[in-house]
Amino acid sequence: MVFGMFMAILDIQIVSSSLAEIQAGISASADEISWVQTSYLIAEVVMIPLSGMLSRILSTRILFTASAIGFTAMSFMCAMSGSINEMIVWRALQGFVGGAMIPTVFAVTFTVFPADKRVIITPVIGLIATLAPTIGPTVGGYLTELFSWHWLFLINVIPGIAVAIGAWLLIDFDKPDFKLAKTFDWAALALLAVFLGTLEYALEEGPSENWFESRLILSLVFICVTSGMAFFWRVLTSRYPLVDFAAFKNRNFVSGSIFSFTMGIGLYGLTYLYPVYLARVHNYSALQIGETLFVTGVAMFLTAPIAGRLSAKLDPRLMIGLGFVGFGIGTWMASAITVDWSYSELLVPQILRGVSLMLCMVTITNVSLGTLSPLQIRGASGLFNLTRNLGGAVGLAIINTVMNDRMDLHLARLRDAVSWGKPIAESTLDNMTAALAPLGSDAGAAALSRLAGMVRRQAMTMAIADVFLLLTMLFFGIIFLLPLMRKPSTGTGGSGH
Repeated sequence: MVFGMFMAILDIQIVSSSLAEIQAGISASADEISWVQTSYLIAEVVMIPLSGMLSRILSTRILFTASAIGFTAMSFMCAMSGSINEMIVWRALQGFVGGAMIPTVFAVTFTVFPADKRVIITPVIGLIATLAPTIGPTVGGYLTELFSWHWLFLINVIPGIAVAIGAWLLIDFDKPDFKLAKTFDWAALALLAVFLGTLEYALEEGPSENWFESRLILSLVFICVTSGMAFFWRVLTSRYPLVDFAAFKNRNFVSGSIFSFTMGIGLYGLTYLYPVYLARVHNYSALQIGETLFVTGVAMFLTAPIAGRLSAKLDPRLMIGLGFVGFGIGTWMASAITVDWSYSELLVPQILRGVSLMLCMVTITNVSLGTLSPLQIRGASGLFNLTRNLGGAVGLAIINTVMNDRMDLHLARLRDAVSWGKPIAESTLDNMTAALAPLGSDAGAAALSRLAGMVRRQAMTMAIADVFLLLTMLFFGIIFLLPLMRKPSTGTGGSGH
């Protein structure tokens, strides 16, 4: 089950470093290729909260097996895609069926295993849930460089078959209740799909479309708000709700979801920000980026067993606080970033990121789900995982917006500094022209182009530094919400308190 979840989460980011190769392979435009990732995300976030109801109807065994089979089949079809339209359809279906595997694993952890066993289990689950998106671009870069983009999807086939067979033979936690299918609210499902789909798309495309300056984004936000209000009204007034929000009566689940949302910003935001810097400022390839950022995965792997043991001994609020302090220190250090930074300068911030992710993930999961009743956990697991994904989506939207705005500001200031008449600018340009003298009459134009590139790289670096500083304030600020969380009593889990 854990490996199935790993594949589903990994595929969110595995294509991110190879979109150019996929674009060339299926003859897609620059505007179209982003849908290879967006379609998967939209479909996945729809399935995640739906999984609780489906597991009650079908049982964990049938749902997980069907999800693994569907995910494997759709992975193969993605690899066989010959056009962008085919790819979008298969990626959406892949994300939808694969999305059921993620919350199901979390639910099983807290319904099957006793509290003393979770010291071992939850760090493993936390490691997989955070490691998969972190190493996704690295794995994708290696596969594309060594083989072809088709193997981004073909790599899932044999493991997917093994997961499906293992799930069918080994899972026997509960029994299906097919009578519940009669109460399935299809209208609520449609509203949920429209609500989360438009929300995800608006967050993905908003920064590049200048948000409400775009009529499309404005229309989508209106549809999102309208369908969201209709969905919540229908669910909250239904005798058989599609998504059970009863877990939000639990104080720890509410506060844990807030921290999970914030952690999603750190997880997906930093997984995006570091590669952007290395690619745009240093022109690193996907393989070079993966090699530079590999240390985060190593730090997470080494911290996982330590986090598990500490979770059984320390106050969870202290662990969460330490995790976000680590996040904050790491981003504060990174806010001093310059165009000259590379592996050695990024080493400590990355180690802090990896360690902090594990401290936060393990503890937040335990606190959020560990005090819910078995009946609540199935639905709550989907909602909990949804908060992390939405945190990532919101975080990326904010990061891209801030980065674009600050880059425009820094570009304007730097252009003033290197305009004609500035002694330093003219001296630098003269030196560059002299160095490029072998180009003859083209030396002046080449020097001017190189200077413009230097200005853009500097502006990009300064904008990224501003984003790191903003994230620092967020991570330190969230600590003040820790008093909202109650310390669970020893051995809680499934108590419903």
